[in-house]
Amino acid sequence: MTRYWKTDDDSVLDFEPSGPGWIPCSAREGKEARQRYAVTKLRQWIRPGQGVYTVLTHCASNGMSRRLKVIIAVDGSPFNITRYVAQACGHRMNDNEGSIVMGGCGMDMGFAVVYSLGHALWPKGTRKPHGVRNGVPDRDGGYALKHGWL
Repeated sequence: MTRYWKTDDDSVLDFEPSGPGWIPCSAREGKEARQRYAVTKLRQWIRPGQGVYTVLTHCASNGMSRRLKVIIAVDGSPFNITRYVAQACGHRMNDNEGSIVMGGCGMDMGFAVVYSLGHALWPKGTRKPHGVRNGVPDRDGGYALKHGWL
């Protein structure tokens, strides 16, 4: 059984730390702490209306799953936020290539990842409208980010 340790700032380790300030926690508490930490970091880097880009790294031969990486631009340079997005949204990671695994077909999986990211960052919506949807000012967190493919 894997044990987890966390600190007050929601940092989590899955091995026993040597320094002070770490307390043992359950796997559920560890997962929730990692999710909070990922959301905190992503909110530092991403604002409503910002572009978030996805890269398709693999598509299964039957078309039922895809692997994606998530990229944002920071000071004009690409910045890979895939692992943080997976933790914040609860998506499964392919650790061999560091990409998010999305199952299913019949929809734009890149948009689905960006929508779930926006919803994870702003579950109750944004303070100010970030756009117009169906002729009405839109505050829905899921639609707060602009998606693009690379």
